[in-house]
Amino acid sequence: MAEPAKPTPPRTGPKPRLKVGFVLARRFTLCAFANFVDVLRLSADEGDRSRPISCGWRVLSATMEPILSSSGVSVQPEERLGDPGRFDYIVVVGGLIDEIENLHPDYVRFLHRAAALGIPLVGVCTGAFILHRAGLMNGYRCCVSWFHRDDFLERFEGMEPVADQIFVVDRDRLTCSGGVSSAHLAAFLVDRHVGPAQAQKSLHIMIIDEAETAETPQPGIPLDLRSDDPLVRRALLAMQQHIGTPLAIEAVAERIGTNRRRLERRFQARVGRSPADAYKLIRLRHAEYLLDHSDKPVTTIALECGYCDSSHFIRAFRAGRGTTPAAYRARSGQGA
Repeated sequence: MAEPAKPTPPRTGPKPRLKVGFVLARRFTLCAFANFVDVLRLSADEGDRSRPISCGWRVLSATMEPILSSSGVSVQPEERLGDPGRFDYIVVVGGLIDEIENLHPDYVRFLHRAAALGIPLVGVCTGAFILHRAGLMNGYRCCVSWFHRDDFLERFEGMEPVADQIFVVDRDRLTCSGGVSSAHLAAFLVDRHVGPAQAQKSLHIMIIDEAETAETPQPGIPLDLRSDDPLVRRALLAMQQHIGTPLAIEAVAERIGTNRRRLERRFQARVGRSPADAYKLIRLRHAEYLLDHSDKPVTTIALECGYCDSSHFIRAFRAGRGTTPAAYRARSGQGA
């Protein structure tokens, strides 16, 4: 009779200085997860050998079934949820908005156990939505993508998220807007627990020039209005977030912690136009986008771009573009 196989001895060596457990929502954003975990991987070992020496990470699951990402690529979990106390951070990676409410209840219980133990919780992409839905963000500031700000406001009435910077650290809750910002948040954790050299090394290998701070403005809708000035970039982002209900320039300035006069000086110096003119351009560019890429009526586009009615929109469009919205659409082929 053959002898039973001997159990594999546990791995020896130094314990990781940073241990992260990942909870992946159904149809999570693959790039947000990959950016975060690759910073850990590249920081954990010398060169590009991928040994989990300085950092350790595991994908956790309630069922151990493959988890489908929004891109259709599945990830196989490595461990069941178990005791959250074995990790330094629990990272929740969200994805499609429609899946936020479909989180398995075992995950919610696991996150509450982690919070009770004082383990910091991290929301990546729409992971902040998931943590809010679980009741774990009350009294905390949180970061969401400018693209999902309105979705957040619809679901959590009376709660204003941070949508003008790439990540937010508020005590034991850390949230980021997703995409490349997840790499910067991961680098922030590596810097804190492993060292700045390892964090910088991982970003360089990923062809990211340098670590960005939490206050770095999020990139918004592509525009010709480019500036390296953080104040101007945050103002532009605030305008982009309020296209349908335009803010007064005084309100834009107040939102970013300055005054109108200072903001106007910075705009003239950095982009060669006033904030009011920049705001008009943003709204016209958005109107052009809708005319090019949707079949929405001109009246609807007018309202979505912050014009009180279609007549006002047509006058503004003709003044800025030398033609009417209908004629512009006909030339672009959308009206054909």
